[in-house]
Amino acid sequence: MNLKKLSDKQLLNNYFQGDESAISDLIERHRKRVCDYINMMVKNRDVADDIFQETFIKVVRFLREGRYTESGRFLSWVLRIAHNQVIDYFRQQKQQNQVTETDAGYDILNNRNLSEANVEDKLVLSQIQDDVRRLVDHLPEEQKEVVMMRYFGGLSFKEIAEQTDVSINTALGRMRYALINLRKMVQEKQLILS
Repeated sequence: MNLKKLSDKQLLNNYFQGDESAISDLIERHRKRVCDYINMMVKNRDVADDIFQETFIKVVRFLREGRYTESGRFLSWVLRIAHNQVIDYFRQQKQQNQVTETDAGYDILNNRNLSEANVEDKLVLSQIQDDVRRLVDHLPEEQKEVVMMRYFGGLSFKEIAEQTDVSINTALGRMRYALINLRKMVQEKQLILS
């Protein structure tokens, strides 16, 4: 039987019936999409590889525990687990009080726009990034999630809606309220972000 013709649901059924190779086929089928998503979020290939491994360890564990309900959205479910792993990674980085390029949201040293900037400009930009990141952390969880996925993950609102299992209008609304809340916090803290 040609495995490429088998749907995710069929491969899952095969796995549940004892075919251990079916889970390997599922992982391989979705490897690129999941890896690309994680790498887009963390901007570090080594970290992305580690998070990818952790994601599929959780996927297999959740499948064995019966924590997956077939809804025809296996990839969305896996991407949601990957997203949670990325959030856990950022939380761990925050707890370790390390400021990295990942926290800034991009690789500062490889940004062509900053190649001519002086040290003072770089310090100001870094401070702005840190301030924005701290403000985002104070948003309600649903709003923070949308901001992280949109600005730090580069996802479209359609992708955000799919991964958070809400309508596009709800995702847009959460972003709107997040921006309103961020503006309020900037005014209250009298921050200058330019």
